[in-house]
Amino acid sequence: MAVLAIIDIGVGVSNDAVNFLNSAVGSKVAPFKTIMIVASVGILIGALFSSGMMEIARSGIFVPSMFSFQDVMIIFLTVMIADIILLDIFNYIGFPTSTTVSIVFELLGAAFCIALIKIITDSGLSNQILDYINTEKVSEIVVSILLSVVLSFILGAIIQYISRIFFTFSSDERIKKSGAVFGGIAITAISFFLLIKGMKNLSFIPQDANSWIQSNQLLIIGISFVLWTLISQLLISVFKINILKVIILIGTFALAMAFAGNDLVNFIGVPIAAIQSYGFFVESGATDPSSYMMSDLANNEIVAPFYYLLFAGIVMTLTLWTSKKALNVMETELSLSNQNAGAEKFNPNFLSRIIVRGFVYIGKLSNATLPARLQIRINSRFEKPIVSQSKNTEEIHFDMIRASVNLIVASILISIGTSLKLPLSTTYVTFMVAMGTSLADRAWDRDSAVFRVAGVFNVIGGWFLTGLSAFMLSATIAAIMFFGGQVGIVVMVALLAFIMYRSTKQYREKIKNKAQTDVPSFDDEDIASIQKINQKNTQQIAKIIEKLEGRFGNSIISLEQDNNKLLIDNKKSIKKLNKSIDGLKSEFYLLIKKVEPNVMDSSKYLIKSYGNLQNIILGLDFINNAAIAHISNNHKSLKKAQIKDLIKIDQNFSDLLTATKDFFLQPDSQQAYKINELSEKTREIIDFAMSREISRIKKDKTSQKSNTLFMSILLESNYVVDRINKLVSSYESNII
Repeated sequence: MAVLAIIDIGVGVSNDAVNFLNSAVGSKVAPFKTIMIVASVGILIGALFSSGMMEIARSGIFVPSMFSFQDVMIIFLTVMIADIILLDIFNYIGFPTSTTVSIVFELLGAAFCIALIKIITDSGLSNQILDYINTEKVSEIVVSILLSVVLSFILGAIIQYISRIFFTFSSDERIKKSGAVFGGIAITAISFFLLIKGMKNLSFIPQDANSWIQSNQLLIIGISFVLWTLISQLLISVFKINILKVIILIGTFALAMAFAGNDLVNFIGVPIAAIQSYGFFVESGATDPSSYMMSDLANNEIVAPFYYLLFAGIVMTLTLWTSKKALNVMETELSLSNQNAGAEKFNPNFLSRIIVRGFVYIGKLSNATLPARLQIRINSRFEKPIVSQSKNTEEIHFDMIRASVNLIVASILISIGTSLKLPLSTTYVTFMVAMGTSLADRAWDRDSAVFRVAGVFNVIGGWFLTGLSAFMLSATIAAIMFFGGQVGIVVMVALLAFIMYRSTKQYREKIKNKAQTDVPSFDDEDIASIQKINQKNTQQIAKIIEKLEGRFGNSIISLEQDNNKLLIDNKKSIKKLNKSIDGLKSEFYLLIKKVEPNVMDSSKYLIKSYGNLQNIILGLDFINNAAIAHISNNHKSLKKAQIKDLIKIDQNFSDLLTATKDFFLQPDSQQAYKINELSEKTREIIDFAMSREISRIKKDKTSQKSNTLFMSILLESNYVVDRINKLVSSYESNII
């Protein structure tokens, strides 16, 4: 249990780090190391002074008095194994989820399974499953999910819209004039959040102080607002400090502290409960673990010793600094809230298209009803100024106004939810607030909205899947360990070790392959000269051509073997390549805005190069899809003579691709001449194969479907060769 607790802290922090880091990281309010230090201090303080109380177990997801010591130990071990597996999966795919929801539904699933077994085998104390489960608490969790998702999105959008109307994107002057009031509101909200959420279970805060805080909330808010407004004005006027930076760093600290102070229970609460259960069993003097009932578990506050908290805080901090999967989860939210155009992480779906279309119609309706002068005035508040960036400056995902609103709204909602004893998920609140502010800030325009909405629905779908998956996985593991006894426990622990080993290995390979195979993208350093732009472009073309090698051959092998496996892999690779080209084109169009006109005039051919590359990819995709359709429809296989002709074409086509890649890595006229020769030779082979096929058709030696497929491949191959030749000749005439 101790080892599993350490692993669970690692996977849990990797997922929850997005909650308190994204606003600061996305707005580039400070260097990344500074942000990490602020968050680390918040985590350590929150962990060290947390009481470590087992809130979830104590509040009664299951009724301990209905279960024996053996039962609860199986439940607790099941929860730890299931939690690690589930959170690691979400970290791998880069989706933020709720550690609270996962732990609750894992407890529910394991307890439900054990209770059902006891009832079926007549070894239980009751024949009513509801006597074993606290359905009221589970209902609260489900309602809070829906409540937090909807409210966070709506309030985030409304407050961001008002803030942007007031401050606009050119906020420096307005911050100097009105920043003190904004700072007073923001820091008051964040400090109140600390009092209500972050410090409610801190061991050094007396119960009387907590009661006084709860009874005098309005007084605290009023005094805090006046105090922080004065301090903010002092910082702005005297020390010339940007108050937005102060707000964001304080907010980051507050969320990190609250996370460690309250969500730490999700990672070590179950192991502590298990240790406490073992203590009860030993002290009782009982000898039969299956008959000793755990009523003491509900009547005692389970408190973690200080050294447990210290160790947990250190593990959480180390995970924050070392976890690469945490960055993967952060990337998802940042990509969905990014105010800059570029390649999108998610593909649109039917639901996202319908929703965006609906909002487009609503927008048209509002345009028809609002006065034109008012529309112009509102639109002017959302105009982004063109800022010239130095080549060493990182491009921000959103500005500090939005980052501040993200933290303010999240803090307020979580504070209200906690004071009303609603189990709101920190993850759900912070994520949906970020999405709402993105929508209101017009980061989701008509070019990106369909992708962003699809991404949000994917993440929300993952949240609901969290509860269902946690329940089913823990129920299955509990059943295996209950009936398997010690053997079942050993098997499940060994399986967990294998899953973690495979997951870590696959993730490292994924990152390594991504680094090795990613197509080079433009950056600010390339703006300096046409030579740098051309150099990066040749690297891009060479990498894409390299990735195309073998695609045509795989299609031919699949047709020869009458097997779709290679064709399906081909389709995935070609789809990724096509998406890479779209991303490169988006980046290039952004680059055009930044470079000098005289530089761009001499590189118009670059746009054509992307078009030629995409046509080559689409040609290979056409061939691959035709082969998939032929095999899937169970048509007659191609004749050996047809396969032989296609193999010969593939051999020459491979030579052509290799020569093309070498040309773009080291351009010279001699290599261009060689490519021209190979192109002509490949065309001749295609023409000869076409003539042979016509002869076979006349002799009626092939089926009609085979004829159609074969001719389609020849025609498309000829087109691809023509595009390759055009790509090379275009580059040769402009550069060499």
